[in-house]
Amino acid sequence: MMRGLLKLYNSPHSCKRPSQALFFVTRASFSSSASLHSVLNVLSSPKCDGATTIENIGFQHPWSLIQHRGVKVNAIHLRPGNVIEKSGYVLDVVEVEHRQRGRGGAMMQIELRDVDSGTKQNSRFGTEESVESMVLHLLVFIFLLVQYCSFMLLSPVNFEQLEVPLELFGKAAAYLKEDLKVKLQLYDDRPLSGSVPKQVTCSIKETLIHSFACRYVKAVLDNGLTVQVSTLWFHMLFNVKL
Repeated sequence: MMRGLLKLYNSPHSCKRPSQALFFVTRASFSSSASLHSVLNVLSSPKCDGATTIENIGFQHPWSLIQHRGVKVNAIHLRPGNVIEKSGYVLDVVEVEHRQRGRGGAMMQIELRDVDSGTKQNSRFGTEESVESMVLHLLVFIFLLVQYCSFMLLSPVNFEQLEVPLELFGKAAAYLKEDLKVKLQLYDDRPLSGSVPKQVTCSIKETLIHSFACRYVKAVLDNGLTVQVSTLWFHMLFNVKL
């Protein structure tokens, strides 16, 4: 193999594409059946057997193989939902606040939640301080129903159901409806947070219109939330005349 490698590397065509020469030499050194068997052994997983686990859902996506690798970022770039590693602990970023210390440099006041224990802590970082942000991956699920203190989701990949706690979606939980596609952020096969689409369809159940002289009126949605709706929108939609 070494002689073949030197021969290909010194050939007139090898100087332009040495990586291609190395590929063919390596390929020629293995039999087709042995190499195929080796590749299958590397890629196979004893847990990838169709069991009802979140890790099996994630393993079907190639990016799940690199979710444990972190990248160095400055603390000023951290946002809620990011996951960092600090002193050997994996922490979820809950809130971020930028502060200026008088004549001193700016700093980041960050509320962190321990992924394993759930305990929260407040930490301070310099804006240019380097932290290790863990790489997460997103999976799409379909919302089914509310069951006690949790949500039931359905995987469109293998049609397995997943139960997640209510607080995973935060305030966005009010917009969850049957058959709505949602996204879960996962680290180490554990769901950390959930999100709904940026645009959802809601029906107006009740309006609190006192006068169309105002630019906005209050409207109660079918999910119980109260929002501000443009008065002009009411004129155009209902052709209201006062």
